[in-house]
Amino acid sequence: MAAYYTYLISSLPMLNFGMKPPFSFDGFIERCQGLIPDAETDMLKAIPQLTYEGGQPTLKKWRTFDKELRNELVKLRAARKHMDPAKYLRKDGYVEPYIIHIAMAAIRNTSILEGEKMLDEGRWSALEELSVGHFFDIDFLIIYAQKLLILECWEKIRAADKAQLLKEALSESP
Repeated sequence: MAAYYTYLISSLPMLNFGMKPPFSFDGFIERCQGLIPDAETDMLKAIPQLTYEGGQPTLKKWRTFDKELRNELVKLRAARKHMDPAKYLRKDGYVEPYIIHIAMAAIRNTSILEGEKMLDEGRWSALEELSVGHFFDIDFLIIYAQKLLILECWEKIRAADKAQLLKEALSESP
């Protein structure tokens, strides 16, 4: 029988794409400790490093989606450079058409930052689809963790000193 973590999950703030993360990923793990089994906490801790090897279905579906999206990006970038993508692909196979659309739209964007935003919006939508029917279980926490990692990434981009980064990039160019 599946375990439900009603208290923990109901105490977590809702996440929306583009918002400032309410707390760090490490803060999220701290909130989970003691309220869920240690094995599930360890699984959540391993999400950023992709080191969890268990057969958790939602995590497997997420990793499959992410791998397919990355493979499509490899194919499109290789085509631009007239290279063979085969050595960069990870187990090529059938790809859902919407994943191809996400990758193509991002690659075609003239702004690198906007292209990355489109990719993360696509990832966010995929996570939303995976969350259907999961309200108070470990699947919800896995999806929450992935969303939190996306928000953390964008917060780093927002908080970066853009003038300093430009100055460093210009000083390093020949």
